[in-house]
Amino acid sequence: MGGLWYRAFGEDSASAHITAELSFSPLAVQPVANGDVPLGPGIVVFSELSPGLVEFIREASKLGRELVVAVACSAGAATAEDCWTLLDNGARDVLFWRQNGETPACLGARFERWLRIEGIVASPLVRGNLAGSSPAWMKALREAAEVACFSEAPLLITGETGTGKELVARLVHTLDGRPGKGALVVLDCTTVVAELSGSEFFGHERGAFTGAVSRREGAFALADGGTLFLDEVGELPLPLQPQLLRAVQEGAYKRVGGNEWQGASFRLICATNRDLREETEEGRFRADFFHRIASCRCHLPPLRERPDDIVPLAQHFLRQLRPEMEADFDPAVRQALCKRDYPGNVRELRQLVAQMAARHAGSGPLTVGDVPPRARPLSRADADWRDPVFETCVRRALAQGAGLKEIGRAAQETAERIVLEEEGGNLQRAASRLQVTDRALQLRRASRRAGT
Repeated sequence: MGGLWYRAFGEDSASAHITAELSFSPLAVQPVANGDVPLGPGIVVFSELSPGLVEFIREASKLGRELVVAVACSAGAATAEDCWTLLDNGARDVLFWRQNGETPACLGARFERWLRIEGIVASPLVRGNLAGSSPAWMKALREAAEVACFSEAPLLITGETGTGKELVARLVHTLDGRPGKGALVVLDCTTVVAELSGSEFFGHERGAFTGAVSRREGAFALADGGTLFLDEVGELPLPLQPQLLRAVQEGAYKRVGGNEWQGASFRLICATNRDLREETEEGRFRADFFHRIASCRCHLPPLRERPDDIVPLAQHFLRQLRPEMEADFDPAVRQALCKRDYPGNVRELRQLVAQMAARHAGSGPLTVGDVPPRARPLSRADADWRDPVFETCVRRALAQGAGLKEIGRAAQETAERIVLEEEGGNLQRAASRLQVTDRALQLRRASRRAGT
């Protein structure tokens, strides 16, 4: 494990003792000076929650992109609500320092696992198939990688149509390190006919029903030793679900028309665009089956919740579709791509890029003429950045008791963070885009760090 940084908030004796102990631990930590924003994974030691601490964790973790652990000096240094606040602002975990010397070992074990997962997520295998680096998307990829490498429990992948559920299922199967692993078997539950569902899953014996001229293996037999992926599991006929539940629980089934029990051992992955919890409450999906298939869950965000990924995704698709050409877009095309709504999510974006690539002739980046007429942006008079997503965020803030001052401050801080990231930390360019002076932007950031 490589070196880590650490920073102490609070000057009490407990904080000083912990930072000294960290300095001599096997974690190979290096202190960070006050005022500096470190790079890479690290540890923050604190004696109480403060606005400056929260701001530092938000910046150091890049809202969850980097590994940052917060360590409270004592049990009284943070409440349960404080722990959730730190997680919401980018901390990967919150620990309370234990005087028996176990905490450095716990930190080491956590970082070892997380860094392994980060290495997987950053590998060509993942980046070459699942592009994007927004916090919501990285969270989903980490969840999928952790389940694949450290668990054999059933996985439920949720998300709207077109978010990439099958791609993530294939990634989990690929990362699965079981020796002698079998094949990935995909079964689309929308195509399962109730009358023939038993045969689809369990197979049948010769003569089991009219037309069964020979014995047939079902999905359970084909997936034995490998992975069974049930796509759109929410569409399964209700009467079939108890049969599947029993077979999954016991790892055994009978072919239709057969009397002998057959064994099957596989990793079960299910995907759905439905809210299965709501479906169970309405009686349209069995609760016991839901809890069986949802031991681990991975939610894929819609494209509207990961707008920073739109251009990287478009470039990724362009490289796949036209590897011989420059995988880029003119600034006006980038802007148009980012302004569009994508009800079909990533799948719809890929289709749009395919249409643009087909219209493009010659070399160089794609230009505005390559954008199909139906996909061109509205006129300036008709466009409005205050779309339903913006209104939803404001409604959520109001519902949680936030006032005008807090909402305005959060909007300003978010705009500053986004522009600074896009401009690579250059304060002059960021201030220009935010239409404030360099000095004003510096003062605002310093004020937040000081907690005023």
